[in-house]
Amino acid sequence: MSVIWVKEVLNMDYNKLGNKLNELLKLKNEPVAIKWSVKEPKNVGKEEGKSRFCKKLKKAMNGEIFYTTIEEEECMGGARYSGLKDMREFPANVQSGAFMVPKGLYKNIPAVQRSRKNETYINPGIFNAVVFAPLNKAEFEPDVIFMVCNAQQGMEILHANAYDSGEHGLGADAVPVCSSMAAAPYMTGKVTYGFGDVAARKNMSINQEDIMVSIPASELSRIVSNLKEMRTKMFFKEIPLGGDVATNS
Repeated sequence: MSVIWVKEVLNMDYNKLGNKLNELLKLKNEPVAIKWSVKEPKNVGKEEGKSRFCKKLKKAMNGEIFYTTIEEEECMGGARYSGLKDMREFPANVQSGAFMVPKGLYKNIPAVQRSRKNETYINPGIFNAVVFAPLNKAEFEPDVIFMVCNAQQGMEILHANAYDSGEHGLGADAVPVCSSMAAAPYMTGKVTYGFGDVAARKNMSINQEDIMVSIPASELSRIVSNLKEMRTKMFFKEIPLGGDVATNS
């Protein structure tokens, strides 16, 4: 069996899984496939211009397929957490977090430093590119699947993760999405969920009621299968598709 044929089968499987995820949950936003690459890919176009990591996610949600390098990343967080640049290469005010204080993200530098101890990032010097695509159109094997969904849909994904394993996802609070929704699921292999950070929510123009969930690609098939089985069970048969909650008049 050739390597090319295997890759084509894997891509087809992920595309089908993306379509099945949409069908089961009636997602309004397309799940995004993210892949880290040692070399710049030859079969995907490079992003035009610069954007922040969170905006790249939004572009892929809207149907764009592209890869990006450090040259196309305009956010310190996106560059650092995705492993495209070493924190030690940034100016002192970035390393300390001093630039965040006047913006109101933190009260002082000690708070920034303490927060960073709990953040996840991909080790720099390994990858030179990150690839983004809508999951149902991705022509590569992803590492992480990122989703913007409502709370009901997020609960179902997290329950599907626990359904056959008893595993619980990782919750994120004020951590940037490039850390919590990309680096964390990549490095831990665990489903992560949260509300995003203030900058990402603004840059992505997402609805107030939206939450975020990321799934390591290795767990996607199991979670989709569990979602399908859960639909045959009492509690989940009663949930209207799309997460709309019925109200009693």
